[in-house]
Amino acid sequence: MMNRRNFLGTISAATLLSRRLGWAAERKIEKIGVQLYTVRNQMKQDFEGTLAKVAEIGYREVEFAGYFDHSPQEVKTILDRHSLVAPSAHVDYKVLGDKWPGVLDAAKIVGHKYIVCPWIPEEIRKQPDGWKRAAETFNRAGAASKKAGIQFAYHNHWFEFDPVNGKLPYDTLLEQCDPKLVKMEMDLCWITVGRQDPLKYFNRYPGRFPLVHVKDLTKIPEASASGGQNFGDSLPEMTEVGSGIIDWKKIFAQSDKAGIKHYFVEHDNPKNPLESIKISFDYLNRLRF
Repeated sequence: MMNRRNFLGTISAATLLSRRLGWAAERKIEKIGVQLYTVRNQMKQDFEGTLAKVAEIGYREVEFAGYFDHSPQEVKTILDRHSLVAPSAHVDYKVLGDKWPGVLDAAKIVGHKYIVCPWIPEEIRKQPDGWKRAAETFNRAGAASKKAGIQFAYHNHWFEFDPVNGKLPYDTLLEQCDPKLVKMEMDLCWITVGRQDPLKYFNRYPGRFPLVHVKDLTKIPEASASGGQNFGDSLPEMTEVGSGIIDWKKIFAQSDKAGIKHYFVEHDNPKNPLESIKISFDYLNRLRF
């Protein structure tokens, strides 16, 4: 029979074990990335110097939004020199046709594992079947990139959550795109502007979101305030990660379900870009979830 001393010892051991397991289960982002659109003006002036400063802050992954007249091999050499990798890059919707093979060749040289289309032109979106046509284009691009060993993905803004004929275009893309050919890079700021819950999509489409953009809001603006979608330049509510209203712990606790592998900090129009990405990096580096 168990006596009182043994019983209390069992409770103490169980408590200690649960605490250890709880500590072990606490997670952090191992490799914090940054979308280089945030420092685009600095990149134009000093491409390598800016990448060096990004690395000095502590970033190990970057996502390109243009190579600023550098060849893919030059880009790769500079990345290696500063111990950076570029898992992904953004490319224009217009290159998804005849220019696509060349884009894929460049991506292989730089080392991209993902190529992301960040924007669907308004003239496409306004067509009666525009979102369906975009999905078809994405599937074709995704099939070609898969053969090259690269995953295609799409990055959202807020207009994907503005209903068209009673349906959210984001839902149309997720339904019409082959999940093996087209993944999603969820912009966690813009989906919040669109008044949608990322966790709802993680539950409905598990594993479809290997990339996320991590940027914050001081408050959710009226939809009309960001209606122009000028790449976020007119959204004063955007702020550094951890300085706003988005519950990062709650979202990142579901990272496995979402399939998130890469976290890219972004601020579309910061007053001081390098200071901005440092504030966001420091917050995410401390964050446990």
